[in-house]
Amino acid sequence: MLRPFLFQQGLHTVERTYPCDVCNKTFRVRGSLKVHQRVHTGERPYHCDVCNKMFRVSGSLKVHQRVHTGECPYHCDVCNKTFRAKGNLRVHERVHTGECPYCCDVCNKTFRDRSSLKIHQCVHTGERPYHCDVCNKTFTNKSSLNVHVRVHTGERPYCCDVCNKTFRQLQHLKIHQRLHTGERPYQCDMCNKTFSQTIELKVHQHVHSGELPDRCDVCDKTFASKSKLNVHLRVHTDERPYVCNLCNKTFRQLQHLKLHQRLHIA
Repeated sequence: MLRPFLFQQGLHTVERTYPCDVCNKTFRVRGSLKVHQRVHTGERPYHCDVCNKMFRVSGSLKVHQRVHTGECPYHCDVCNKTFRAKGNLRVHERVHTGECPYCCDVCNKTFRDRSSLKIHQCVHTGERPYHCDVCNKTFTNKSSLNVHVRVHTGERPYCCDVCNKTFRQLQHLKIHQRLHTGERPYQCDMCNKTFSQTIELKVHQHVHSGELPDRCDVCDKTFASKSKLNVHLRVHTDERPYVCNLCNKTFRQLQHLKLHQRLHIA
């Protein structure tokens, strides 16, 4: 039996630790320290032979390769959703159990995974460490930056297999696909009306609560959602961003443009 991190000190057995000489983080196994040190050195010795993406540990490479093979060996016993990594399955299972083990020490808000907590903590610290090289806009996390960069590159990697419409974000594709499936998974607990997006449900709930949380700074008129406020603000700015491609008439709202275009079709 291997005991690589135990040694005798007088009458007591003491656990040996291996400290990182850069950040003083300690490890029980020397091999774990070596892997950790790649955070500081930038070394990524494992690379994907399909797309050449590089990784610090072989396990991360194995999980990544499933992106190319489509393999999702871990599945949820409750809803049968599948995952490429066991850790992702464990986080997902908390959707069903309601477990949120990570707690913000400032506001006590809880989260299902550590990365969501870290992103949330930027609300309190004001830290936005990721910035766009094109427009210098800053973000709290790298994934948000990656999505934003597609505004500049025009990349829309997610495609609907029904109508071929493309999207910059996977979540936007999933919401769009509900137009085809008719799925409306979010239900109001007051009137049982259903919605395809959580934001639609939240705006609808203001009908029951009477809450109008978004206020115009110019005339103090209040609105149930920020999007409705933004449309209203065009009354003051006279912005008319929607243009008819047949007669160049402009409109404040997309819906008004669509109604107008029917005049040309008729």
